[in-house]
Amino acid sequence: MRTGNAINRRVLLTAGGLTLLAGCSGPVQRITSTAQTRPVPEHHGGHQGAGRPGTGRRGTGTGEGTGHGMPGRNPATGTPHPADPARNGNGNRNGKPVYHVADGPKAIALTIDDGPNAIYTPQVLRLLEKHRVTATFSMIGLQVAAEPAIAREVAAAGHVISNHTWRHLDLAWLSPTAVVAEMDRATDAILRATGQTPRVFRAPYGAWSTAVLRRCEQTGMTPLDWSVDPRDWARPGVSAIIGNIMRNTRTGSIILEHDGGGNRAETVAALGIVIPRLLDAGYHFVTI
Repeated sequence: MRTGNAINRRVLLTAGGLTLLAGCSGPVQRITSTAQTRPVPEHHGGHQGAGRPGTGRRGTGTGEGTGHGMPGRNPATGTPHPADPARNGNGNRNGKPVYHVADGPKAIALTIDDGPNAIYTPQVLRLLEKHRVTATFSMIGLQVAAEPAIAREVAAAGHVISNHTWRHLDLAWLSPTAVVAEMDRATDAILRATGQTPRVFRAPYGAWSTAVLRRCEQTGMTPLDWSVDPRDWARPGVSAIIGNIMRNTRTGSIILEHDGGGNRAETVAALGIVIPRLLDAGYHFVTI
């Protein structure tokens, strides 16, 4: 059941993409089990109130576990429902999104969404360098265009840069033509800033549709989802972020965090504690 708050967030999100949606010819086929709503972000490419960062999907807004309360996910952990054929993660088989990494025992992945951000991305980079950890940064095209030097710094440090669309709109509501434009424009921005063409794509809100997955296949980008969402975007407190990650992380987990979309001081503080704890627990970080 969708709460009133979630509906309000949908209204705000729709308003943020109204101009683009006006050109849509009709509804797009949605992968319903994977598409869910995240709350509206505090920025995204400088647009206050435009689409929210990459965490919850189209959900209840109740804040459960790793999916922002999304249908098709375990409400306690946010992991894909085992009976859902669209959520059989562990690779890009049959064009499906990746929900887990398959790099052996204790392999996990850290993903950082919605940057680059002039304040928080450098702080995250310093933490990763300190602990010799490599992560995947899902970047919004508008943010890359605004902070190309930081995008280059991320690439130069050896991290993977993932396409996170141009404006962080919910692609499942867009026409196929608009989907392609959002994805391709972000790719162009990342290429111009870093000299690298992204080979990974993360859909805002985890909203996968046939058009999105088709474009991933056409461009050779791996569709990347996640399995652990500590809801850092909601600023639940450093201890809450840490506790969620430590409870839910296991071999193969893809952890979702954010360096953009608002004040990410809690995220940075939590990463400074949780990364060494995970390393001490025997985990090692891999990229997609």
